[in-house]
Amino acid sequence: MKFRTKQVAPLLLAAGFGCAAVGIAYAAESLQDVMKRRNLSQQDLLAASKTYVPTGKRDEFVAFSSGGQSGQVIVYGIPSMRILKYIGVFTPEPWQGYGFDEESKAVLRQGNIDGKEINWGDTHHPAMSETQGKYDGQFLFINDKANPRLAVIDLRDFETKQIVVNPIYKSEHGGAFVTPNTEYVIEAAQYATPLENKKFYPLEEFNEKYRGGVTYWKFDRKAGRIDPKQSFSLELPPYSQDLSDAGKGPSDGWSFTNSFCSERYVGGIEKGRPPYEAGCSAKDTDYLHVINWKKAAELVAAGKAKKINGHDVLMMDTAIKEGILFLVPEPKSPHGVDVTPDGKFITVAGKLDTHVSVYSFEKIQAAIKAGRFESKDPYGIPVINMKDALHTQVQLGLGPLHTQYDAKPCVAYTSLYVDSQVVKWNFCEGKVLDKISVHYNIGHLMTMEGDSVDPKGRYLVALNKLAIDRFVPVGPLHPQNHQLIDISDDKMQLLYDMPLPLGEPHYVVAIEAGKLKPGVRYKVGTNSRTDQPNPGAVRAGEEKTVKKGNKIEVFGTLIRSHITPETIEAEVGDEVTIHLTNLERAQDETHGFTVSTYNVHASVEPGKTVTVKFKADKEGVYPYYCTEFCSALHLEMQGYLLVKPKGWKPTKTAGTAGANYTEADYKTQLKKVADTQAVIDSVVGYITSVNYKDFHDVVNMMDDAVDQLGKIKDAKAKADEAAGKKDWNNAALTAPALAAPAADGAKLYTEKTCNACHGPAGNKALMPDYPKIAGQNAKYIERQMLDIKSGARANGNSAAMKGVMHLVSDDEIKVLADYISKLKP
Repeated sequence: MKFRTKQVAPLLLAAGFGCAAVGIAYAAESLQDVMKRRNLSQQDLLAASKTYVPTGKRDEFVAFSSGGQSGQVIVYGIPSMRILKYIGVFTPEPWQGYGFDEESKAVLRQGNIDGKEINWGDTHHPAMSETQGKYDGQFLFINDKANPRLAVIDLRDFETKQIVVNPIYKSEHGGAFVTPNTEYVIEAAQYATPLENKKFYPLEEFNEKYRGGVTYWKFDRKAGRIDPKQSFSLELPPYSQDLSDAGKGPSDGWSFTNSFCSERYVGGIEKGRPPYEAGCSAKDTDYLHVINWKKAAELVAAGKAKKINGHDVLMMDTAIKEGILFLVPEPKSPHGVDVTPDGKFITVAGKLDTHVSVYSFEKIQAAIKAGRFESKDPYGIPVINMKDALHTQVQLGLGPLHTQYDAKPCVAYTSLYVDSQVVKWNFCEGKVLDKISVHYNIGHLMTMEGDSVDPKGRYLVALNKLAIDRFVPVGPLHPQNHQLIDISDDKMQLLYDMPLPLGEPHYVVAIEAGKLKPGVRYKVGTNSRTDQPNPGAVRAGEEKTVKKGNKIEVFGTLIRSHITPETIEAEVGDEVTIHLTNLERAQDETHGFTVSTYNVHASVEPGKTVTVKFKADKEGVYPYYCTEFCSALHLEMQGYLLVKPKGWKPTKTAGTAGANYTEADYKTQLKKVADTQAVIDSVVGYITSVNYKDFHDVVNMMDDAVDQLGKIKDAKAKADEAAGKKDWNNAALTAPALAAPAADGAKLYTEKTCNACHGPAGNKALMPDYPKIAGQNAKYIERQMLDIKSGARANGNSAAMKGVMHLVSDDEIKVLADYISKLKP
């Protein structure tokens, strides 16, 4: 082969490929062909190499994006920008059965307002739980701007566990933001309204009767839930409070919430008045709210709050008197307020100002301590002079919005909405370092863990409001465009355009992938929404159907590849409740469940128990099946709901055999044996797939199933005895002919059974360190061998095991087990 490295080497090196890639002629030619055909530059290839994650490898970071009008959360990887999951939060999400099974409905219904179901939301600002100001990967919080609510997502299983409704707001935008140890989740109101529920005051009384506020939701880390009874709000003027951030380090214990429309303007273009946008932009400045939340919590605990709608509210007069609430002028119509990683500065960008303002927490505290205020607002709140609070102001460009921070000291990034740019700048020295254009009209931006005390740098994501011409046209409604930017060097580099077609995302947080520790299975019988045992759970062999009056309750199981029961009978008008437990222990063996035309769906992950409920309101035959493609026999994982007319009677009854046992009775017993054995097989399969040498550490997982199998086998034996020698007896379960006894356990081990596969000449990979493992689990192995031999374990471990067990008797198996129990490693 003739190598053409001379022409190709510079290209590959410039494109970011190592020297090892140079020298394969056909690969180099193929690369050139692709570049020519697709009109790609070397810069394009470099960008591609920085985002490409080869098959089998994983992303460095995981991003959690608000889903905007979808009411959901979008999860994707960085740098690949591959979407990994949508998490149902305020909106039903069919894949996960969210809003279609009873357990998730209960969470969704926590978001009802004034007794009304609200099945959509406008998610805006996700926040990651923190420990000492660092992302800990345990919980995610997300707000609903349209209907003032907050949700808790547990990152152990990426499921929504709780929704709380703000009791005093009618809208909010400034949520969610956490304090450094996630003591509280901060949620600020946006459009001022009367705080009392169902109270009407005309807009002419706006200044007197309308109010804003900021809520501090108490988070119980151990329970993984917000505690509304320990939560409180602070009454604020009817300025439009916007975003917030919690102090950290020297500013811990304080929070900062900006605002717009401090003019308190009420529009009415239909009445000939200027619109809100004009009236709310008349002044040169708005107000930054500076709040001592730790002292506020103490005041509430001391009983100094007022109950409004059953919720503790610290009134403005009390906050002013106690010295916990202050205002600082900020540039006109600001949006973001962002505390620096060291907690010393607060960055505010005014949309209608070309500057970004950096406030010094130290200077703010000095002014408060000295009582140095320039004025009071109309409600008596002390106002600190802007010059007394400023560290620096930097002119960045048109429409500055949000700021995030780099791992490098003093380096920040701010979005410029009008200029459609990201600007890199130094907040310590107050100078611009670099700019890059994005497409188009950027809103938020996000760096890796960039709002924590420990930013990771590396990448930045620009959340652009418009895509315009960036993607293949899909109608008038275009996707949003999240653009990945490399910030590891002095100059920023645009790497990737990612269309997001699920609502309009507003903000994203990203965490190092290694910090996330999601589980892969639940303890059998878990209600995943409460993390408690589900009363509808059953184990294999315990399945049953209970009918009381017009109520039918089914306690069923799912395991590859059948649903138990496979037939459910009801009459028109019956209320049907079906509990399903996934008996699988293998990773990713999720089963789904739906009944034709009854608008129910469940996603049942390994170990989970899920309930679906409906009224059988129409006569007919309705198939049900597993909606997940979970095995080769997927299409056979099915059953029928038979809805009979009222008073329907069968025209033919089944015959009987033995002591009142029918063929169906007998086959039911056989099926219970198979079901229970399937549980054991699933566990063994899981152990084998992970690491067979850990067999002895997890064999206890099988105990319940093995005990249950023993009970069912006794019931089967009675069925056998009662049934006699009926021709419908399952010949496959007849014990095989037995061989003559061998001399002793050692001979049985070495000549007839275990040593063939697990000895020095065998395939020890089947069970490494077999003697030690076998010795520790001899009793289980004895039962396993007897079951394989009798046929009760019809599928066995393998064809070889079946064959071996036919060579020995029951007595020999007991001798062999005794010998195995004495083996040493």
